Amino acid sequence: MPPRLTPARVRYDRRYRAVDRYRFVVGFLSLPLLFYVVFVVWPFIQAIFFSFTDWTGGAGQNFVGFDNYVKMWNDERFWTSARTSFLLLVLAPLITLALGLFFAFMITAGGRHRKGQAIAGVAGSSFYKVVYFFPQVLSIAIVAVVWGRVFNTRAGLLNGVLGAVGLDGAEQSWLGGDYKLALFAVLTVLCWSFVGFYVVLFSAAMGSIPRDIYEAALLDGAGRAKTFFQVTLPLIWDTVRTGWVYMGIQALDSFAVVQVMVGLDHPLNVLPVYLYKEFQEGQFGYATSLGVVLLVLSVIFSLIIMRLGNRDRIEY
Repeated sequence: MPPRLTPARVRYDRRYRAVDRYRFVVGFLSLPLLFYVVFVVWPFIQAIFFSFTDWTGGAGQNFVGFDNYVKMWNDERFWTSARTSFLLLVLAPLITLALGLFFAFMITAGGRHRKGQAIAGVAGSSFYKVVYFFPQVLSIAIVAVVWGRVFNTRAGLLNGVLGAVGLDGAEQSWLGGDYKLALFAVLTVLCWSFVGFYVVLFSAAMGSIPRDIYEAALLDGAGRAKTFFQVTLPLIWDTVRTGWVYMGIQALDSFAVVQVMVGLDHPLNVLPVYLYKEFQEGQFGYATSLGVVLLVLSVIFSLIIMRLGNRDRIEY
């Protein structure tokens, strides 16, 4: 209660103050927490329940135990989709974070002796931040449509450029039936669309590192590569680890890119697209079991990254 209404006998009691503080916090968090439980937690619980049923979209469903998961274990289409999702899970974060770290370092500390500073970003670094971040303001569906035009076999920009420079033999059916070419195209779009976010994220983390540390490394004769690997990367490792988890989840959730660019019947298939196809066929119980597997994979991946990437925190 407000201090003016607090009884005098407990107003200065330390235990009362502790209870009053937590009551204040709970009062502010209760409504958002209620919304989170209703719109996030409860749908997850419902999905887990439906994954143990033979629900086909109607009013009734029968409990079938682990039949959906046994079916999934013996489903070749599931393993094909899981293989592609695993490849994206490994390659997309690796490429995206590597590019994000490189560009962020060049923007933040890649220059030398500019503006009276020993360490500064390359010329035009503020402009580069805007350019790199631009894909983040676009819907991922719009990004997929635009890049679908770029990779179009007959009228695509990529094949047009290859033909214009005399490399007619290098023209490919990027989004045709070839699995590897389609995987390359999808991977390119995923990395391009998210790298700008990590450039800004890592630039902010690098900008918080005291300049004295960079200047000391420069005085000791450290070059750009040595400064990055021995100074910058260890100091922003917590941010990199968090970004790895986030990008891994984005790679697992690649439905929009795959569905828009290559369609549902392409040999390149990922788990979210396979889940969507099962919903279309009315196999709601089996589809929700696929969603549960995606949830479990995301949690396992996050735990592995947080565990393997754990190291002593460096204070500065």
